[in-house]
Amino acid sequence: LSLSAGCLQLEPKRGGFNSPGNRKLYFDTHAVVCLLEEKGFTTQQAEIIVSALVKITETNMDIVYKDMVTKMQQEITLQQIMSNIANVKKDMIILEKSEFSALRAENEKIKLELHQLRQQVMDEVIKVRTDTKLDFNLEKSRVKELYSLNERKLLELRTEIVALHAQQDRALTQTDRKIETEVAGLKTMLEAHKLDTIKYLAGSIFTCLTVALGFYRLWR
Repeated sequence: LSLSAGCLQLEPKRGGFNSPGNRKLYFDTHAVVCLLEEKGFTTQQAEIIVSALVKITETNMDIVYKDMVTKMQQEITLQQIMSNIANVKKDMIILEKSEFSALRAENEKIKLELHQLRQQVMDEVIKVRTDTKLDFNLEKSRVKELYSLNERKLLELRTEIVALHAQQDRALTQTDRKIETEVAGLKTMLEAHKLDTIKYLAGSIFTCLTVALGFYRLWR
């Protein structure tokens, strides 16, 4: 920065300032000093203000460029990223092949186990069916035997019931006959008692009449 005592002594040129990292900042200090003098600042005040502005600008540029990268750094970073991507792809292909082989072997193993398990299940099913059929046949035979036994018992029970009915009918017939005989005897006895009663009543009435007739004659 080239500063002079007065505005007319300053060279009307654009000053170039080197900032850290070989970054150049172009700033027309003469024009700014003249502008400040026109606004009422002295030459010294204008030069101090311009110097401060340059320092502030350089500081801001340092902060801005601190988070920025050059084109070469970008290319290097891009090449590193592409190399990493290629390595990752290669690793993924190798891993995919190995995983595919492992999955295929595991799949074959699972298929074999499933086949063995299916065969075991089929054997168990056949065994269960055979046992169930045998049990069913045995149970069927037992049910038939029970049915035949129940039929025989039912036939015997029916025969006993028929015999009991016949015996009951004979007992009822005999009882009816006895009752009829007893009723006939009672009727005969009642007739005899009735006749005796009539005879007794007739004798009593005759006796009473005789006694009454006797008293009647005595009183005459």
